[in-house]
Amino acid sequence: MPDSPMSASPYEVLGVPAGATDEDLRRAYRRLLRETHPDTGGDPQRFIAVQAAWERIGSPDARAQYDRGRSPLGEPASWAPSSGPRAGGDRPASTRPSARTFGHPGGWRRERYLDLLREWVGFGESIPDPYDPVLVRRAPREIRHLLADALAEEATARRLGSLGIGFTVWHDVAAGGSDEKIDHVVLGPTGLFAIQSEDFGGPLGVRRGELTGEALAGERPMHELAVRAKAVARSARVKFTGLLLVLPDEHLDEPAASLGSSRGAEQVVLRASVLLTALRDGLPDARPVGGNEIFEVRTRLQAAIRFA
Repeated sequence: MPDSPMSASPYEVLGVPAGATDEDLRRAYRRLLRETHPDTGGDPQRFIAVQAAWERIGSPDARAQYDRGRSPLGEPASWAPSSGPRAGGDRPASTRPSARTFGHPGGWRRERYLDLLREWVGFGESIPDPYDPVLVRRAPREIRHLLADALAEEATARRLGSLGIGFTVWHDVAAGGSDEKIDHVVLGPTGLFAIQSEDFGGPLGVRRGELTGEALAGERPMHELAVRAKAVARSARVKFTGLLLVLPDEHLDEPAASLGSSRGAEQVVLRASVLLTALRDGLPDARPVGGNEIFEVRTRLQAAIRFA
């Protein structure tokens, strides 16, 4: 199964239809190996992707498993929700004190995903498993993107839960309209952060304060986050230190990149693996938050925050 609902299928990577013959598949694989091999000037990332695609569908058995929505090990694959942080400050299974958390990460997007999936399949039609990869791969981009972002939110929430006792985290924070929210609001000694977890299914760059790349379909993720952060800041009478867009590691060429600032808040896009370091160490030139100030800001946020 693809690593993400937004990932290209092995057939798409190899440039063949799902009904291609085994011989057509082999031909496409050999051609792409020659075209993408780094020793002949090819793209190393594409070369790796071509090899990974072949591993998933290169043999008749592997292809049959993939087409049935099963993992390379032959086990049923699914993006069904797993247990994770929920409202009320649930803690991960660890003896180390963890961040205090509120809200249900990924919950809003999963509900929206299920609603749109039922509408797309047809009201009244039975859906035995709404997270079956075979079904998900056939769904329109909008639906797959909702599920991909829900999974990204849940992964970020698991990271944030390990920040430590000095941090407070709110998930799925309503920010204005009914379809507008901030995935995570984090308060700690290094500041107040609005965080959006994104998965567009491909590599992205930065240009003029915004993300760019073929994986986008007109979205302006940093602009949207800034607008939502403004709504929350105004409601709670607080100021954000940073606005962070979190992407899968493989979708960003460098660990982190600045996208300028918005109302005094530094705008940063960063890999998921460096998020905790950024929050614990703070952003460059950002002012630390003292104990009394943290208490005041937390009180304001607790009174103002509503969940999506």
